[in-house]
Amino acid sequence: MSKKIAEPTQPPRERAILVGVDLTGEPGLLPLEDSLAELALLAQTADVEILGEITQRLEKPNPDTFIGSGKVEEIKMLVEETQADLVIFDIELSPRHQRELEERFGDQVRVIDRTALILDIFARHANTREGILQVELAYYEYRLPRLTRAWTHLARQAGGGGGRTGSSGGVGLRGPGETQLEVDRREIRRRIARLKEELEKVRAHRQRYREQRRRSNIPIVALVGYTNAGKSTLLNTLAGADVYVADQLFATLDPTTRRVELPGGHTVLFTDTVGFIQKLPTQLIAAFRATLEEITEADLLVHVLDVTHPNAWEQWKAVQQTLLDIGCEDIPTITALNKVDRLSDAEFIRNALSRFTSSVAISAKTGEGLPNLLREVENILFENFAPITVYIPYREGQLIAQFHEFGKVEESQPFGEYIKIKGSLPGRLLTAYRPYMKRPTPAKNEV
Repeated sequence: MSKKIAEPTQPPRERAILVGVDLTGEPGLLPLEDSLAELALLAQTADVEILGEITQRLEKPNPDTFIGSGKVEEIKMLVEETQADLVIFDIELSPRHQRELEERFGDQVRVIDRTALILDIFARHANTREGILQVELAYYEYRLPRLTRAWTHLARQAGGGGGRTGSSGGVGLRGPGETQLEVDRREIRRRIARLKEELEKVRAHRQRYREQRRRSNIPIVALVGYTNAGKSTLLNTLAGADVYVADQLFATLDPTTRRVELPGGHTVLFTDTVGFIQKLPTQLIAAFRATLEEITEADLLVHVLDVTHPNAWEQWKAVQQTLLDIGCEDIPTITALNKVDRLSDAEFIRNALSRFTSSVAISAKTGEGLPNLLREVENILFENFAPITVYIPYREGQLIAQFHEFGKVEESQPFGEYIKIKGSLPGRLLTAYRPYMKRPTPAKNEV
């Protein structure tokens, strides 16, 4: 009697070749080699085994395959030699480029780009219903224009003239016909519409929750930063929270909020948010709108920066660009230079602190510098007053009264259906008044 061999319970790891491209005249935030190293970390987070790397510098993309024909052949030879399953590009490929490359490499090899890889990681790490909905929406919006190859082998479901044309249609079946691809696209569009409806409900629920928090006058501090900078570790240390922490990219996606007491006795809410990365897919920014609004409506941002990372400055710029893209440029920000426990050079730390305004050196792991960080948070939210001019509708009586109670009013006068108030407010109240900073257009009878 032959002995049965146990079958593996885990699917084999996918094996990939990484491809980095440097376009002349379009410099990225990171040098080519460093960006490719980050792609390798992303691949490892997605449990992909890396078999090799290939790079190319181009003046302009090849219209068919993005990279040059010689480089395509080089990759194909490496794929055949290593028996790779995947070729991962460190750029976002157009559907045409992806389709052409897959045809050149053969049916057994999939070609994906940086965006698809990040979407896969997000899908693995999304735990809440909101996170799952957001990732699913981003995935379908990314896949919709890239469906062509999956269905090219299918013929039309029905249609044709029948009879002499040799078509297979019959009575009641003939017509213009429809490819499986078109059916699939329509179904995905329906699914996208349903997901957007569900996420709009989530967004409305979050908005009600934020309004309740705002009425309680408890300030909100959002932790932002590059992925794996230490935001979750910082929240755990400050609040004794139990946010999942791992030394990998995008370990946590879903926002977590915890109460933290400041040295002066004030209470604030700290919110851990999704990490950023260079070339963050636009689909994800759109899909995670409800989550990112936790940042846009915060009273203060703490930008957690891994000061020990060789590309710390580039990572800081990538986060600042994303904050600009989502409209957070006016929110007060403290830069928390994290992981100083790994540094022994005091001069390096002093130089880093001088490079950023409102910066504090900390170690989220050991707690070093956290009292200074909390004092800086307290200064900005409760002691420092920021100048502001607002135009508040008379119906917002609560906001008008709050300005007079907690702020310093220099000027208050009618402005049509609004009241114009010029003065200063503590940082914790700025978010509520930010929507009213734009000067309204007077009505015709007031001109």
